[in-house]
Amino acid sequence: MPSSLSSRYAGLDGLRAVAVLLVVLSHLFPAGFLHSGFVGVDVFFVISGFLITSLLLRERESSGRIALGAFWARRARRLLPALALVVTASASAAWLVGGDVLLGLGRQVLGAVTFSSNWLALSGGGSYFSAAHPELLRNLWSLAVEEQFYVLWPLLLPLALLLPRAPRIAVALALAALSAGGAVAVQAGGGSLTRAYYGTDTHAFGLLIGVALAFALDRRGRASGATSPGRASGSPGRAVTAAGAAALIALVLVAAWPGGAALFPAIPFAASVLTAIVIAVAVRPGSPLGPALDVAPFRWIGERSYGIYLWHWPVVVLLGQAATGRFTDASIPAGVGVAALVVTVVASALSYRLVEQPIRRLGFRGALRTLGAGLGGAPARRFSALTVLAAGAIVVGGTTAAVAAAPPVSSSEAAVAAGAKALADAAGTTAERAPAHISTPAPSDAAPPEAPASPAPSATPRTGPDGAPLPPPAATVAGARITAVGDSVMLASAQGLLDRLPGIQIDAEVSRSMGAGREIVDTLAAQGALRDYVAVGLGTNGPVDADALQAIYDDLGPRRTLVLVNAYAPRDWIAGVNADLAAFAASHPRVVVADWAQAIGPHLDDLAGDEIHPGPTGGGIYAGTLASAVDAVENQRAQVAHQVALVRWASDRAFTTAPE
Repeated sequence: MPSSLSSRYAGLDGLRAVAVLLVVLSHLFPAGFLHSGFVGVDVFFVISGFLITSLLLRERESSGRIALGAFWARRARRLLPALALVVTASASAAWLVGGDVLLGLGRQVLGAVTFSSNWLALSGGGSYFSAAHPELLRNLWSLAVEEQFYVLWPLLLPLALLLPRAPRIAVALALAALSAGGAVAVQAGGGSLTRAYYGTDTHAFGLLIGVALAFALDRRGRASGATSPGRASGSPGRAVTAAGAAALIALVLVAAWPGGAALFPAIPFAASVLTAIVIAVAVRPGSPLGPALDVAPFRWIGERSYGIYLWHWPVVVLLGQAATGRFTDASIPAGVGVAALVVTVVASALSYRLVEQPIRRLGFRGALRTLGAGLGGAPARRFSALTVLAAGAIVVGGTTAAVAAAPPVSSSEAAVAAGAKALADAAGTTAERAPAHISTPAPSDAAPPEAPASPAPSATPRTGPDGAPLPPPAATVAGARITAVGDSVMLASAQGLLDRLPGIQIDAEVSRSMGAGREIVDTLAAQGALRDYVAVGLGTNGPVDADALQAIYDDLGPRRTLVLVNAYAPRDWIAGVNADLAAFAASHPRVVVADWAQAIGPHLDDLAGDEIHPGPTGGGIYAGTLASAVDAVENQRAQVAHQVALVRWASDRAFTTAPE
């Protein structure tokens, strides 16, 4: 992401602007069209691989050696000032905001300091594609990958230069293909998408494609349209320029591709190749593409792209948490996104002018000397120096306090743990021993498997003064007549279910799908343990398996009722899940929907920070939704029985009063 002051390659600042806009706009406005805007990171990777290799090659050509110490010192001056400011300021603000934004902050700060965020996130179970936990410094994973490249590649480059030009290009491309193939192999072997995405080994293909491009262009034109002795010169043809422009357009189209995360590494690899084409055309002497990319607004954004990238994610997390009390990156309000964009631009501009540029110009020691001189200078300079020192002390102290105050688990994890404890207590076990998958035992007086769906009528039916049957009172179904099978949402609602429906049989587990629910219902049916009403809440973790749902229905037989609890979550499959459940209920008798999505919609404050799992009040709403759905079935049946009784009464009365 960072650029070099020593050399300007035409079009690279503009291309950085494109990259950072793809990432930032996709993060701040997830409902927009940049569904795969994360490929902007891969654009940065290709630029970094190309630029760093080109600069090292130039240094070796001019001096006969590569000064590693000076190279790493330049990287430190470029990277560390803005990074330190973002980390400490964000952590201090998180301490003020509180809540889930503090979760795992110590690990994240350590990852930022050691440039190992990607590997520490993997060791801590983090996920780039999860909206469940608002990791404050999640975006630093890519900076870690780049910095690891900056450390290793200058050491390996002399070995690569032992090869002739064509073989070294081939080796770089082969390694890029091997990296992408490794990402495929990790996922095919049962590894997670996050492991493939975060891994330096499995996400280095963009950097290596940039390296190969630098090797390929080493005999051609260099920066800013300049040429060197023995280098190619002259403007590229229209076809070449058109190819570069087409690659740029295609890059934006790739960033708009739906479901790009599921296509890793294909989508980022395609973006990396297209980026290499754009760079190859833009840096050619006389190419109109480079100056076109470097128009003033894009040049301004590109020069500050590093800071913009660093600031945008912590800012939107903090604003989202402060504005709504929760944050999920899949459902950022538009107003929060706009505010985050404004704050990001302002913060990065100030950081670039007041922190990054002075340290790049003066160095760390020079900046410290200037600060020390200010303390002994005129009042205005002394005030400025003291302000800097005070601000530094505040953010360092705030960071320390934030790390110390970080909760051990997120609010959603706490909600699920509370539900597991409630089930464990109900089952007569200790919460420490109880697993998340718990069934409360059926009471001894539970209805047998083939018991009627409705209670037997009273021996003395309620009648009016004229002997006509009266409408039945509103039904309240006992929990002892309900079997509930669900996922972590039902588990988090366990206390509410036990309070509202005492004796309910609950089998709930984290990350459960409809297929797993089928197996559980099969087992309970074989054991004769299913009750009159079987509630299934399994739509949160993915699309509904229609065959599994039909199998569950078949297990129930003709005398039980299936209650499908629909889902609420900031996930793109939820609307489809709820539509499928509604359609199934409409096409099958003895199936009803408990509309959890509608019930919790006006009460999102009663959900945990992930906007999925209910807290105590939300669990009560979940239980009330299920109870209301079951009671509605009972009332409907009672009304039907009442109408039948009325017809019989009217018939009997007509018969007894008829003249002989």
